[in-house]
Amino acid sequence: MALTHGGQLQQIANQYQIPVEQWLDLSTGIAPISYPIPNIPLNIWQDLPQQNNDLLTAAKHYYQCEHLTVTNGSQAIIKALPELWQNKLNTLTLDNKDPAHYTHHVYLPQYGYKEHAQAWRNTGYSLNFYLDELPAVDEIQANSVLVIINPNNPTGLLFTNEILLTYQKAMDELNGLLVVDEAFMDVIPSDQSICSQVANCNTLVFRSFGKFFGLAGIRIGFLVANQSWCEAFNEHLGPWQVNGPAQLIALHALRDNSWHLQQKHTLSELRNELEKLLWQYLGHNIISDIKGTDLFLTLSFNETSDLNAEDLYERLCQQSVYVRLTDEKDKLRFGIPTQQQLIKLTKIFKLCI
Repeated sequence: MALTHGGQLQQIANQYQIPVEQWLDLSTGIAPISYPIPNIPLNIWQDLPQQNNDLLTAAKHYYQCEHLTVTNGSQAIIKALPELWQNKLNTLTLDNKDPAHYTHHVYLPQYGYKEHAQAWRNTGYSLNFYLDELPAVDEIQANSVLVIINPNNPTGLLFTNEILLTYQKAMDELNGLLVVDEAFMDVIPSDQSICSQVANCNTLVFRSFGKFFGLAGIRIGFLVANQSWCEAFNEHLGPWQVNGPAQLIALHALRDNSWHLQQKHTLSELRNELEKLLWQYLGHNIISDIKGTDLFLTLSFNETSDLNAEDLYERLCQQSVYVRLTDEKDKLRFGIPTQQQLIKLTKIFKLCI
């Protein structure tokens, strides 16, 4: 069954019978300011995409890692991972070769990108969910998988590097797999990433390109892992994963340090202005908390408020503002608007609240 995500503006526009061009789309965590597209030579469009060694070098420098795989976004990795992990378990030499000895457990955040759970569920794994605290190490079964979204979307929860390394060691001792989804890490201090610390461990790190650089449409991302894992994914996914123009754009963007600094500064300022606006018009009587990153903000609602997440979502849609109602329907996630979009959003809140 297909899952619901943000960014489905055409569907929402049809539902409310409001033309697409009239909508303010704040339903994703994609930066509203995009990296400028460089000139792309004609041959890049004409030729089959080859491995771009300059891109690999730039990406390794940007993510501070030794090995990585270029993919057409994290989704391909998420979907392929359960099968590859099972293949890895099947090749292990264990004292007890009874198939029952192999555990089929995966530990995931209750709130988070649902495609992780979907992929493991479809492969027959038992799902174990945790909330704000990771499962205790002594409760994790051997040969299992621990998925951490860091920082979490939509809650904004961030586990420290120290905590992650503790679990990395534990999962290694349990012959398990640690999966860290760092899709929104670009706006977090780089020392919180564990990309530089995966060389000899069963650790996979997913890095998104499109969110921070505002170019989700070119479909490119990176898997950071040791050489063995990278080779396994490259063989499984096959050739031509990422088109040539996308690779060239990513190469320019990853090298542009001055643009990175400017983007971080701009997103931080826009996030602060959005947060002020939300508190001003909703206040503590309606919302209990705002959490997130410089790429999105998530609102939690007071149980005693007359206005809940579903109500506000409906009001905003009627005014052609599309935000993300979480799957649990108890929170709203706002993407970060530009200055011009903030002006429109302010006018809408004056009408809605």
